[in-house]
Amino acid sequence: MFGITSLWIPFTVTAALGQVARNAMQRQLTAPLGTWGATNIRFLFGFPFSILFFAVVIVASGDRVPWPPTAFWPWLLLGALSQIVATGLMLLAMNDRSFVVTTAYLKTEAIQTAIFGFVFLGDDLTFLKIVAILIATVGVVITALRPGGEKGFAELKPTLTGLVAAAAFALSAIGFRGAIITVPDVSFVTAASYTLVFGLFVQTLVLTIYLLARAPEVLSKILGLWRPSMFAGFMGAFASQFWFLAFALTAAANVRTLALVEVLFAQAVAYYSFKQPVSARELLGIVLIVAGVALLVSV
Repeated sequence: MFGITSLWIPFTVTAALGQVARNAMQRQLTAPLGTWGATNIRFLFGFPFSILFFAVVIVASGDRVPWPPTAFWPWLLLGALSQIVATGLMLLAMNDRSFVVTTAYLKTEAIQTAIFGFVFLGDDLTFLKIVAILIATVGVVITALRPGGEKGFAELKPTLTGLVAAAAFALSAIGFRGAIITVPDVSFVTAASYTLVFGLFVQTLVLTIYLLARAPEVLSKILGLWRPSMFAGFMGAFASQFWFLAFALTAAANVRTLALVEVLFAQAVAYYSFKQPVSARELLGIVLIVAGVALLVSV
């Protein structure tokens, strides 16, 4: 029976779709703003929308605005700062000639999230869940690889960059979930929205200070492109809102494994929009992703 606790499934799928739209907008803004300028948009312009979402939730739920407990802050900072570090490492990987292979390593995030969740939060990690996560992850790696790219696995730099970036993304998911579940005496929706506001505030503050110190002209360009930046910020906050709602209901590893369906969305866009055929290797990867995700949501 589909109850409240099962809502993490549609929440995660919605978040993945929103993330695809946000990424598309950020790609368009990378040329005029640079990678860090385009990255800051998701935080700087997403933060006001997170406040709006939180206000709507408070009015609708009738919950009080809680004061964050002491345990909230270490988890929040872990989530917010790890996500910034992970993004930086991912951008570094994009400049590497072995980008495709590095991207495959990035997809080990689900496995690392499961391990970190079990160690730090005591998240349930059954044998079938481990199998499901491994199957889906292998499927993504197979789908991400391209002919001739396998030789990149022999290079130490892309291997370490991809694995460390994946670890940072995994720690980010664990940090945000840890923060959400410490918020006392409110609904899961309020706890998720509340954590999102503080998380985006910290990330906006850190990256804006960095840009002021290193590239102040980028902030001026960001303000000049406020119209497209506003939409990118909204989609970023929208996607994050649903990620956090999912984190409030289930282990982060479940969310990050189901999030691998984003690869299927990308494949569908490539096939229907650009008429790119699906190879046998990609089809095998898709089958494994679907099988892993199906097993995960059934256990």
